[in-house]
Formats: sequence, structure tokens, C-alpha cells
Amino acid sequence: MTDSPAALASHVRKDLSIDQQLALRTAATRLQTDFTDMFGVETIERFLHSSYDQFAGRATVPNFLPLLAERFARQRLRALARVEGKALTGTPTVLFLCTHNAGRSQMALGFFSHLAGDHGVAWSGGSEPGTEINPAAVAAMKERGIDITGEFPKPWTDEIVQAADVVITMGCGDACPVFPGRRYEEWVLDDPAGQTVEAVRPIRDEIERRVRVLLTELDIPTT
Repeated sequence: MTDSPAALASHVRKDLSIDQQLALRTAATRLQTDFTDMFGVETIERFLHSSYDQFAGRATVPNFLPLLAERFARQRLRALARVEGKALTGTPTVLFLCTHNAGRSQMALGFFSHLAGDHGVAWSGGSEPGTEINPAAVAAMKERGIDITGEFPKPWTDEIVQAADVVITMGCGDACPVFPGRRYEEWVLDDPAGQTVEAVRPIRDEIERRVRVLLTELDIPTT
């Protein structure tokens, strides 16, 4: 049986402050406005609440949880729409996966989004998501004029993997998900975790090179 909106509302964590509860309800309203033609209220709220739970146990700033949950739910709903054939734009979608989604996959996402612009879609995820983006990776990308501070470590979900045309893995090993019909490629790269900016620069440069090759292979023009 499908949960009613009232029942779903009761699934919100009991330890939420009044402000957080209000923020989550506001997020649900925004998502319903954007996805009402594709999904029912029950699906939208279920994705929002489950996205919240993905971050609740490891968030360093609880006040940001509703915003993170909304952003992740939005990405997941877009992916589900693509999987179900409700949003087939023809734009290539690439998913970058690593262990903590804090360094390598975030830099790859940054380069892809910067270079592809509106001609391609990129997402990222981790098998064991960290709590923040690697500061050295942020600094190294800033040197290239790319700001990745707006991103956040997150897991992957089945609908996100299934919505991708290409899945690039970077050291997540057997934990990386495999679904038939997708192009998979493993990029062997040093892990920037705990490294200095000087040590991260060669990793960053190799990621940029590989992203540019991938864009060429996908026939995506660079901005």
C-alpha cells in the first residue's frame, strides 16, 4: 500500500528542530512543484525523507540537512525520470564514482561540468561518503578557476546508476555497482585523501586529461 502524504510526514526524524521540520516541508513543496507532472506526492516525499536519512548520521552541520536532502532528492528524481522514460533529453549522462566522493570524483565532476556546460550531465557518488570535500582538491581546482565548494559527498543510488550512460569508477573496487547496458571504465588514480595541494595537482591534471578524452569520445563539445 502506498503511504499517504500525512503518513509520510510522520516519518520525519523526531529529533528535528521546528526550523528543520519547516525547512523539510518547504523543500517537499518545491519538489512537488517541479516534479508534479512526473511523480505523485508519495514518491516525491519518500525520496526526500530517504535522502535526509542518507546524511543525518554523518552531517557536521545539521542545519544544512534539509537543503542537502532536497538537492540529493532532486538529483534522484531526475535520474528516476530518465530511467522511466519521462525525461529523455538525449544529453549524455556520466557518473563519477570513488570511495569517499570527496576528491577524485568531485574533481572529475567539476571538470566535466565546466567543460561540457549544457551539452552533458555529470553526477558523482561514493561507496563510503565522507563528511566534506577534500580541501586540497578544492584548492587545486580553484587554481583552474573551478569552484567545487558547492558540492557535497553523497552515496549513489540504483536509479542514479541506471540513469547514467557512462559510469567512471576510481578505486571503489567491488563496491562499485554494475548494471547491464552501461559503459563502465576504471580510472586508476592516486587517492588525494590527506595529501597536500602540491601532491594533488598531478592527480587533478590527469583527471582533466581523462575528462577531455571522455568528452571527445562522447562527441560533446567543450565550452
